[in-house]
Amino acid sequence: MESSAQHVDTHTGHVVVIGGGIAGLAAAHRLLGTGIRVTLLEATDRLGGKLRTGEIGGAPVDLGAESMLARRPEAVDLAEAVGLGPLLQPPTATTASVWTRGALRPMPKGHVMGVPGDPAALAGLLSDDGLARIAREPELPPTEVGDDVAVGAYVAERLGREVVDRLVEPLLGGVYAGDAYRISMKAAVPQLFEAATTHDSLLAGVRALQERTAAEQPGGAVFAGIEGGVGRLPGAVADAVRAGGGEILLETPVLALTRTAGGWHIRTGHPTRPDLRDLTADGVVLATPAWSASALLAEESPAASAELAAIEYASMALVTMAFRRADAGAMPDGSGFLVPPVDGRTIKASTFSTRKWGWVAEAAPDLFVLRTSIGRYGEEEQLRREDSELLDVSLDDLREATGLAARPVAHEVTRWTAGLPQYPVGHQARIARIRDSLAELPGLRVCGAAYDGVGIPACVASARRAADEIIATSTLAPGTGRGAGE
Repeated sequence: MESSAQHVDTHTGHVVVIGGGIAGLAAAHRLLGTGIRVTLLEATDRLGGKLRTGEIGGAPVDLGAESMLARRPEAVDLAEAVGLGPLLQPPTATTASVWTRGALRPMPKGHVMGVPGDPAALAGLLSDDGLARIAREPELPPTEVGDDVAVGAYVAERLGREVVDRLVEPLLGGVYAGDAYRISMKAAVPQLFEAATTHDSLLAGVRALQERTAAEQPGGAVFAGIEGGVGRLPGAVADAVRAGGGEILLETPVLALTRTAGGWHIRTGHPTRPDLRDLTADGVVLATPAWSASALLAEESPAASAELAAIEYASMALVTMAFRRADAGAMPDGSGFLVPPVDGRTIKASTFSTRKWGWVAEAAPDLFVLRTSIGRYGEEEQLRREDSELLDVSLDDLREATGLAARPVAHEVTRWTAGLPQYPVGHQARIARIRDSLAELPGLRVCGAAYDGVGIPACVASARRAADEIIATSTLAPGTGRGAGE
């Protein structure tokens, strides 16, 4: 007869992860590492969320996010853990330009999200009046930032609108597709928020930040890609999850989430298997967009649901194109360019993939592959245009910016509707309220781009936090590794 202790040791807790983007996959991977049985549910027919690979003219390309911050460890560590370490590569070109005031101007060095420590760093990009305005900043009285402040509003008050409109705005737009005059400095650029709260002069604060960063961080690439595209990361993590005994179900939307006496009941809409339409779990990780999490939590946590529903998203489209190399011989140097909204162009950026990623050039040596991005917060009408229109406006802007007059031999338009969560002033306080509300629900946590950062490392860190808190705050018993609970 088994002892009760032996019986407990053979019980494996079960956690359901809802959402198969990189955050959900990372959470599943983390949970399996402790021996917990995991089921991941994804509503669509593919994994990866905003990470997606494709092919253009025979070259592998990313059709979503294309790089990850290498100086944060989480994404690199995950890639190495699932066997992609040897494929990690830095960009082959890192210099970029800003297309503004009718010309491509070199992206300045020596700034933090567009804010310089020395006005001279922005020479050539800003007007003489704009540079002079920055130089007067140390003479201004201190600016009160309070609990949070919009990046654009604060920087414009300290340094003038020109630096915001010509540099801060396009740099932030490349990350959030948002409006610098709405985006939270505390949430989106915490280094600047620290500089603003610890120094009377923003220039002095940025210089101190730059000095500290130079002392603390080793050299090496700031960003990294994966040979063949970072869109390979979700598939590799999924393979590792399955190899560890985890179950992944595609085309399985979650219709309802209910707290029970012993854990959670998950009602799914699996189309063919009735046995998967009602699942029970000891814990749940919600790794879905905010609006989806809001709907699922409406009954169990109305307060968290309301806060999640208030998180807004921006939509964007990527137009990936392949040109004959001979037709692109006069393309400017560098990895691409950003476009300030104030200049009134349609595209907000262009990345020269052939120059930026070695594997693209090697796979298609006779082609020049690039992509443009279209759409910012409040510009959802852009995504209502036909694919052919998005291609044509991209070509018009490329022609004016670079002189490229040819049409591509291949192209693909990828739309990311409601793809990027917005971080307005007060975002961190909202996330704290969400987490405080959810703390009352044992065994449930949230993760993903809507919370602590939109980049891949931030999403992975969010997933690890959710998984670790599920384990720490629940009665889940560790399993015995692969196949536990089967």
